[in-house]
Amino acid sequence: MRTYSLTVLLWSCMFHVIHMMPSQKRTNKHSHSERITGLSENGGKTLHRTKRGWMWNQFFLLEEYTGPDTQYVGKLHTDQDKGDGNLKYILTGDGAGSLFIIDENTGDIHAAKKLDREEKSLYVLRAKAIDRKTGRQVEPESEFIIKIHDINDNEPKFTKDMYTASIPEMSGVGTSVIQVTATDADDANYGNSAKVVYSILQGQPYFSVDPETGIIKTALPDMSRENREQYQVVIQAKDMGGQMGGLSGTTTVNITLTDVNDNPPRFPQSTYQFSSPESAPPGTPLGRIKANDPDVGENAEIEYSISNGDGSDMFDIVTDKDTQEGIITVKKRLDFENKMLYTLRVEAINTHPDPRFLQLGPFKDTALVKISVEDTDEPPVFSRPWYLIEADEDAKEGSIIGQVVAHDPDITKNAIKYSVDRHTDLDRIFNIYSGNGSLFISKPLDREETPWQNITVIATEINNPKQSSQIPVFIRILDINDHAPEFAKYYETFVCENAKAGQLIQTVSAVDKDDPPQGHKFFFELVPEFAVHPNFSIVDNKDNTAGIMTRRNGYSRSKMSTYLLPIIIFDNDYPIQSSTGTLTIRVCACDSWGNMQSCNAEAFLLPAGLSTGALVAILLCIIILLLVVLFTALKRQRKKEPLIISKDDVRDNIVTYNDEGGGEEDTQAFDIGTLRNPEAREESKMRRDVIPETIFQIRRTAPLWENIDVQDFIHRRLKENDLDPAAPPYDSLATYAYEGNDSIANSLSSLESLTTEGNQDYDYLSDWGPRFKKLADMYGGEDSDRD
Repeated sequence: MRTYSLTVLLWSCMFHVIHMMPSQKRTNKHSHSERITGLSENGGKTLHRTKRGWMWNQFFLLEEYTGPDTQYVGKLHTDQDKGDGNLKYILTGDGAGSLFIIDENTGDIHAAKKLDREEKSLYVLRAKAIDRKTGRQVEPESEFIIKIHDINDNEPKFTKDMYTASIPEMSGVGTSVIQVTATDADDANYGNSAKVVYSILQGQPYFSVDPETGIIKTALPDMSRENREQYQVVIQAKDMGGQMGGLSGTTTVNITLTDVNDNPPRFPQSTYQFSSPESAPPGTPLGRIKANDPDVGENAEIEYSISNGDGSDMFDIVTDKDTQEGIITVKKRLDFENKMLYTLRVEAINTHPDPRFLQLGPFKDTALVKISVEDTDEPPVFSRPWYLIEADEDAKEGSIIGQVVAHDPDITKNAIKYSVDRHTDLDRIFNIYSGNGSLFISKPLDREETPWQNITVIATEINNPKQSSQIPVFIRILDINDHAPEFAKYYETFVCENAKAGQLIQTVSAVDKDDPPQGHKFFFELVPEFAVHPNFSIVDNKDNTAGIMTRRNGYSRSKMSTYLLPIIIFDNDYPIQSSTGTLTIRVCACDSWGNMQSCNAEAFLLPAGLSTGALVAILLCIIILLLVVLFTALKRQRKKEPLIISKDDVRDNIVTYNDEGGGEEDTQAFDIGTLRNPEAREESKMRRDVIPETIFQIRRTAPLWENIDVQDFIHRRLKENDLDPAAPPYDSLATYAYEGNDSIANSLSSLESLTTEGNQDYDYLSDWGPRFKKLADMYGGEDSDRD
């Protein structure tokens, strides 16, 4: 500590001496000059000497000063200072008065605080000297610089606290991994305080670092990820060029070795054994095998296959992409009785080999897989996948039409029984002998109704009924000629009155429900009784049709309007079937071209050329028109029907003239209980839809509690109210002089017109127009009550 103080003192003295000496750089401005006149060696010329002004160089100051006193910076002095205290020194600029303090009498400058070069490396200040008495400057204001000298007070710092890097495994020596960088805040231009050198503290002998660039490289060959994947390397950065006493900093670098495909797959065992029941369906998994590969990712992907063996066509192997396992599955149906043991050779191979490591050997491996087949109780097996049986439609009940055969594939050879699935034979037409599988008929067959019968036969083991199988049986019904041919349709045949002999009037054809193998062949002829018909003949066209020909000239409707011609139709199958069809021939009037105009006697009234279908359509239209007219007439009559047809016919509404109702409650259904129980009725109320000018006292009549008959009660109440001028007419049985509550419509009725106890005059109703004609007729005359 004592040595350091002496150094500072020495620096201070040096600055003092320097600034007391004239500076090499002088200002061109002079505060004043002194003129000297006298003789000289130059021939008596007058010499002028400029007086020296005050100047100073830049000052230097060490950073981070920790001494007990303030650090002396330097001294400002001018030649004008005579030492009498007449001058005053003033300092301005960076840090003046706070960091730097000047003695105004002596010009000594001190640093008041500890300075840090890394915060600010130089300070620019200005100084001037002022005469205390006059206040003027004796020297021009001048600028000077105080530089802070650096000391090694900052250690190197890395740009990251931790680095992460990766490199493929098996990389060569000297392969670059990553570059780390450290910086030093000290002055790089002053000494070695900022000169950084890198070294490795942890991570040898696997990695090394370049001392100048900070590049980390591999130091060992063939580093394997499978042996070690993660490495942690510690790098140191030291200043002062790595010399003793320098400051240092460290960082950590995590290095990961990435995988390459340098390992082939290997089965952990050479032989695997599995078993499978013979009943396993195709696609059933039997087991898994796995070849180990230390690599990861796509470098560890494996493809499995069956290279050879006696079961390569019976089994298959697929790769599970998630677990890289080989799954052995059943490819075809197994049969314990046929083969009990299979041997497979399975191969595992890498799908992404690396050419750089092929010299290490083949990247595949093989293993032996043995699969034993287990015996199971199998259901019966039919000799065919399906059966086709033909049966004649005239086969007798109980006749055997065919047989199905099934056997037990197991070694035990259990006995089998047969049955028909009744869901496929609801009519129970067929049956089967349970012992030998012979099918026989239980009901007659009809090919024309059902040409095919499809049933299902079930075979079941007697000792184990759960073991059963079923087979479809298709039964084709063979045709037998059991239907006679008949006309293909109904023929409407006519002959013209002016027909000539040998004229074709009709061509007929036939149909047959049977279906002979060689096709239909029909023959046509007249019945024996009409073998020689005087009017018509038949000609077989040899193409399953026949023509009806006339045998004479002219026919008369008046003599014979219709002819019946029986025709026999034969088929050509065994046994031969025939039928007789009668052809109805009408005699019609025709024009000269043979077009029919009218037939039979009733046809004279119809227009010529009108067919039967047209006549039927006309009749239907007439009937529909009559029905519409009748319906309309009945509807009108129903509208004019009187309200009361008989005395016993009691209805809800007595009169039907159109009056304005009494409100919402007037439209509700009428409760017949009010008629049966008059005590429940309300007292007589005034009509509220017409406001009378004079309110009359409503007469109260004697109660009719003893009246049970509804019709009698109604008639008496009507008569009573007809005599009361203040009571409304009984438009509806539901009112009883009470029109209803809450009516908002104004009434046009004259129910509450001003009147006396006597008869009222309703003649004025006739002047109200046609809408009140009904009321005028009812109340205007003397016989209105009777009406």
